[in-house]
Amino acid sequence: MRATTAVPAALVATGAATVAYAGLVERTHWTLRRFDVPVLPPGSAPLTVLQLSDLHMTAGQRSKQEWVAGLADLRPDLVVTTGDNLAGMDAVPATLRALEPLMDSPGAFVLASNDYYAPRPKNPLKYFKTNHKRVHGEELPWRALRDGMTGRGWLDLTNHTGALTVAGTRIAFAGVDDPHLQRDRYDDVAGPADAAADVRIGLVHSPEPRVLDRFAADGYDLLLCGHTHGGQLRVPFYGALVTNCGIDRQHVRWLHQWAPPSAGHPTGTWLHVSAGLGTSPYAPLRFACPPEATLLTLVAR
Repeated sequence: MRATTAVPAALVATGAATVAYAGLVERTHWTLRRFDVPVLPPGSAPLTVLQLSDLHMTAGQRSKQEWVAGLADLRPDLVVTTGDNLAGMDAVPATLRALEPLMDSPGAFVLASNDYYAPRPKNPLKYFKTNHKRVHGEELPWRALRDGMTGRGWLDLTNHTGALTVAGTRIAFAGVDDPHLQRDRYDDVAGPADAAADVRIGLVHSPEPRVLDRFAADGYDLLLCGHTHGGQLRVPFYGALVTNCGIDRQHVRWLHQWAPPSAGHPTGTWLHVSAGLGTSPYAPLRFACPPEATLLTLVAR
């Protein structure tokens, strides 16, 4: 009798410890990733790009806010945010305060579903369905967030193109709104990327292959995305269970070559998917996938 009850008790204890770790420890284990990306012309000086994504900020998340603000000490040449900044109606002031020290650097951004709509409780099993129904909460004050960033000179690339010269490097940008909401309008930014620029960067929140392929076909060197949370709950030696979009599990986070180099596009197209810094307040767990920002160093190919 003792032998048959000991195993379930051990499993329950292990499960409880795992949930406690995922919810209390790893969820706030803020992490900085670093990658080198060979996309600049030969002989170019390196350029640092800090990517933030999926903050899912609430007003009371002081630890996250302080950590994000402290990233200004990295002195990045460029800051890029790829959406899902908010997780509450009162989160805009706290989010802008966290970003304020970073807005001394040039920046660019796109918006996404959790900038527009507040989170709501959801059945987590729905994410295993390919075409699950979207459930939106109240409209968030996203215009105040947008205006706070554009007011400091950051480019709003939500279905727009733009350009910056950063540390002597000419950068051509294009971005689209969130494909997860079917708000992307790639035709508004379509066409060959600026061949006179030193590097061409595309932004989109959800890394949907149909959008990534169009960026690649137009000659963009680097695509920056978020949305997936890196899987959020990962199984050791297996990886992400779901991606919550059309991308495959192998590309659910970090840096990959999306399109190979060719004669007309010697860098090919690199893809970086950020695992993001937050979670929904209704699913505050991360396992084997700590919250993270990324410092990408663009180097000569």
